[in-house]
Amino acid sequence: MRRLALRVLSAATALSALLVAPAATAADAAPAVATDSAATAAPVPLSGAQLAASWAGPLSTRGRYVVDASGDRFKLKSGNWSGAQGTWQGSGPTTDPANNQAGQVSYNLPLGLDRAPLSEIMAGFHSLGLNSVRLPFADAMIRDTAAVPDAAVAANPGLRGSTPLQVYDAVVAALTADGFAVILNNHTTGYRFCCGLDGNERWNSGQSTETWEQDWLFMVNRYRANKRVVGADLRNEVRRDTWDDPNWGLGDAHDTYAAFEEAGNRILQAAPDLLIIMEGINWQGVPLAGLPHGRPMLKPVATLSHTLIDSGKLVYSAHFYGYTGSANTGAGSGPGATGDPRYQDLTPSQLAAVVDEEALFVTRAGQHFTAPVWISEFGAGGRGPTDAKEQAWFDRFTAILAEHDTDFAVWPLVGWHNDGVPQDSWALLHYDRAGRRLSVEDPGDWRAAYWNRLVAAPGYTGRVPATTRWNLLDLDHADQNASRRMLALPDWSSGNRKGNCPDGQRLIGLGRGDSRGLCTDAGQPATGPDAWTAVTDERYVTGGDWAPGYDKLQCPDGRFAVGYSVRADAMAALLCAPAAAPPAGANRVLWFDHGDNRPPVTTGADSAASDWAPGAYKGQCASNEYVAGVAFTWRWLHAGVPDALLCRPLA
Repeated sequence: MRRLALRVLSAATALSALLVAPAATAADAAPAVATDSAATAAPVPLSGAQLAASWAGPLSTRGRYVVDASGDRFKLKSGNWSGAQGTWQGSGPTTDPANNQAGQVSYNLPLGLDRAPLSEIMAGFHSLGLNSVRLPFADAMIRDTAAVPDAAVAANPGLRGSTPLQVYDAVVAALTADGFAVILNNHTTGYRFCCGLDGNERWNSGQSTETWEQDWLFMVNRYRANKRVVGADLRNEVRRDTWDDPNWGLGDAHDTYAAFEEAGNRILQAAPDLLIIMEGINWQGVPLAGLPHGRPMLKPVATLSHTLIDSGKLVYSAHFYGYTGSANTGAGSGPGATGDPRYQDLTPSQLAAVVDEEALFVTRAGQHFTAPVWISEFGAGGRGPTDAKEQAWFDRFTAILAEHDTDFAVWPLVGWHNDGVPQDSWALLHYDRAGRRLSVEDPGDWRAAYWNRLVAAPGYTGRVPATTRWNLLDLDHADQNASRRMLALPDWSSGNRKGNCPDGQRLIGLGRGDSRGLCTDAGQPATGPDAWTAVTDERYVTGGDWAPGYDKLQCPDGRFAVGYSVRADAMAALLCAPAAAPPAGANRVLWFDHGDNRPPVTTGADSAASDWAPGAYKGQCASNEYVAGVAFTWRWLHAGVPDALLCRPLA
């Protein structure tokens, strides 16, 4: 949601990014203009039938790409149809236009239903070249039983007498019937719009985490049969409240990482077809000079990424607006305003470096964090007075998205206009009371050239090859059970913290003393039908003492490690799965008690370049090997942490 208040890391971090960015050149400093390269023709709209025929759900991921049910690239070319999250700004009567964003009273419904029939709004979306819609909602909508006013759906009389949720149902049905993919977005808890301390700061602001998760289960079960409802965007712009910051991995009640992991896996158990979309932290700290504050976005993912029970379902997302910055809230004056640089103050090279650092690095291949990145909000005002800095930023930012073939969703799609004057100049489509549409494509909107360049940008199309997956296991504070099989079975190592690889993957690496692990499906052997084995002692050690003087946990012959457990950071047990065709070959003992011991960094095929256990020594078998055992000792103050892996070839 476009905001004018708290949004991200410390000011020092933001400034360091600028210090290492290339120095500004004359070209960097030149103001952007609509050049020939940006003057792309408007997209040729697809009809609903044509769009529907062009793809089939469900969607999943392969490396950095989203793919459809056939394995073909499905680039999310999206927009935000806002309104159901609420437009009331927090004071005065809720139906007074003066108290609503841009004077637009949504009645907690997607905007425009009072002004244009659903079919006309769909036609407008097609005209923009969209294939998908991010559809915000408030948790309050689920429990709102009041019928919407007739005036709120004046152009769609069939919706009279409906509740906000029933109207949302109708909108989802209309969008998907017209071929659009729909991403459900939990935007707010209550119906209050934007910004700062509005009661919507976190998923558990004004409600419990359990209530939030139950609301998500209600929503995904409601649309489970509709294969064009493709994603669950877990929470919008997580940020600080009055007293507490959200964090990434501390294991407390404000741990965004843990909450998203838990909710994502619960959703996938109920609705396994959905993409799980996770936005980074939007703001941490108090925005005052001299105090740490800033916008982490996806930076924490570099060292702590998510592992879902279906590893082909994770998408990360981030938001960028020109008037905000890496450590700038976007406030123009008063509380929350700081002198930190805004994104629109950066040169093209600086902006490209910051966008990569805060989001696009996640698309790098062969990493534990590799996933698609969806820029699920960005935008600018397109009519009326033109801010030269904002226009230059919009040019530069959309050029970055085009160059990197990045999935995107503009904010917002729908607004109102009066005699050609928009009430919210950021909307791409405006409707007056008679239903007349004013589009970004109509004369007078400077964004058209840049929008069309973005929509028409060349990118990867067609079949996306299957890619090797690498997934991190994090036992810092709790279990991380990413195996559907093991979730359905009793606790296999009671009293210990456990990590289980997703089904179809195996353990390939361990960190020394930090309880982290690495899973992969590289060359994965098929799993046999026998029961999995929990190993707690040396009874299966065969073929000689491969680590003299050390305690050893070794899988039975013909089995490979798929999980492990720890007490404190000491090894407690290995979980071993049977191979359909028992792997064979000589043992290789890989020690990492005095330093990292991982495959050399070459093409990234072995995920050696990503730090999946920061600050700890790491041992990692090669991608054509499996972990057959772990050695550890309590002597010499080693505290029972892993010191060596027994690596065996897959074939």
